[in-house]
Amino acid sequence: MSFAVGPIGGALPIGTGAVQGVQKSGGASFGQIMSTALSEVQNTQKTAESTALKAVTGDMTDIHNATIAATRAQVTLELVATVRNKGVEAFNDIMRMQA
Repeated sequence: MSFAVGPIGGALPIGTGAVQGVQKSGGASFGQIMSTALSEVQNTQKTAESTALKAVTGDMTDIHNATIAATRAQVTLELVATVRNKGVEAFNDIMRMQA
């Protein structure tokens, strides 16, 4: 069993010519991209919870689906935490700069 790993919704792949932090005309803003990404994180968490519940109650015939969903949710949450930490770190660096 395999599953495709795609980009976070609205995120542009590397090499598209987009400059980070600059909005192209007609493109999504950074806030919209982050909002969409967080919605996808929530959906991933809900899917993991529902498959775990099915696995516990015996309604699932293939336990691998529950394991995959839980791992996907964990990795996604770790990614969000890392992005948040890097954002806070960048903000702190900017605030420490002298004018």
